[in-house]
Amino acid sequence: MSDLIEDIAVLKQKFASGLVAETEFRGEHTLEVILASLRDVLVFANQDLGYDFLLDISSLDHFGSDPRFEMVYELATVDDAKHLRVRAKVGEDEEVPTVVDLWAGAEWHEREVYDMMGIRFKGHPDLRRILMWEGYPFHPLRKDFPLAGRPSEMPDVAFSGVAPMEGGPFVTSAGAEDPIRREPRSKAMD
Repeated sequence: MSDLIEDIAVLKQKFASGLVAETEFRGEHTLEVILASLRDVLVFANQDLGYDFLLDISSLDHFGSDPRFEMVYELATVDDAKHLRVRAKVGEDEEVPTVVDLWAGAEWHEREVYDMMGIRFKGHPDLRRILMWEGYPFHPLRKDFPLAGRPSEMPDVAFSGVAPMEGGPFVTSAGAEDPIRREPRSKAMD
C-alpha cells in the first residue's frame, strides 16, 4: 500500500494543475483529473509507475450535468500489489484520447463505451460498435434511453417488448432440492 501512496504523491506533484480531486474509500484510491491531463496521467502511470494491467474502462452518464459523462480507468500491477482508479469528466461533444497503445485490451473497452454511451476515442484504431449493429442510431446505456427500449425496424434482431419471464427460454426452480436444479437454466436441460 505504501507504494501506492507514494505513486499518488508523485502524480499529485507532477500533475497538480490537472488534478481535480483525490479520494480514498475503504482502501481504494481515486484520482480525478481534467480531460486535458487524462492521457498524460495514464501514460505516466503505465510507463513510469508500473501500472501494466488495465482492469477496466467504464463510463458514467451524469444526465442533466455539464459535463455529462465521466470516464473511469481501473489500473493495477500484474502482481496485484497496487490498484488505482483514475476518473475524468467528459462533455457531450468532447473526445477522449485512446489508450490502446498503452494497454492492448483497451480496444474492446473503448469500443463498448462508444457503443453504449456514444463517447468517441481520438486515435482509436477501429472505433465501431461492438454489441449493437452498425447503423443503430442510439446508445442504450445513456440515461435518456427509455427503459422500455425503442421501436426497431429489425424485429428479428431486437425487439422492444417486455421479455417473457414465465414460460420463457430460461427458468429457475426455486423450490428444487439441490442447488444445481435451483440455478437458471435452459428448459432444454431439464
